[in-house]
Amino acid sequence: MSDDAERRTFAALQAEIAQLRHAVTAHATVDQAVGVVIAHSGVTPETAREILRDVAHRTDTKLREVAEHIRQWPHCGWLPEEVRTALTAAVHARVEGPSGTGT
Repeated sequence: MSDDAERRTFAALQAEIAQLRHAVTAHATVDQAVGVVIAHSGVTPETAREILRDVAHRTDTKLREVAEHIRQWPHCGWLPEEVRTALTAAVHARVEGPSGTGT
């Protein structure tokens, strides 16, 4: 293998490692946000993940960004208004259901 090919391979591996590190960090952030949603609303982990996805969709924000806001919420006591509104609506829809009688 030539030096140039080795450099390209090495660069590709470094890029892949960086992507994997980012993915692991993002996954941990989402997992922590799931815990916050569970503590806040008393839903199951699966429902908490659905709520996070719904908030991301409603706010047109990346899931990891929504998760970061929600993860920090217990420490700072603040959520962006758009995220707070979407979170309230998503929790309400899943906890009370569309008829208001529970799921």
